[in-house]
Amino acid sequence: MKLLEIGMITPPVGMNVFVIRNVASQYATVAQIFRGVVPFLAADLVVVILAIAFPSFILFLPSLM
Repeated sequence: MKLLEIGMITPPVGMNVFVIRNVASQYATVAQIFRGVVPFLAADLVVVILAIAFPSFILFLPSLM
């Protein structure tokens, strides 16, 4: 899911960014929106890297079932 989320906010597709652009066309340009997405993209990449490096964190709750 995180990789899908990353794919929806990064170019060349960036569908979510273009949806926001159409909604807020008076207030922001595409470049401003992409600049605003960068912190979220960085956080998503950190989560993916941690999930790959330490899968036990993600599998902890399902293992209790």
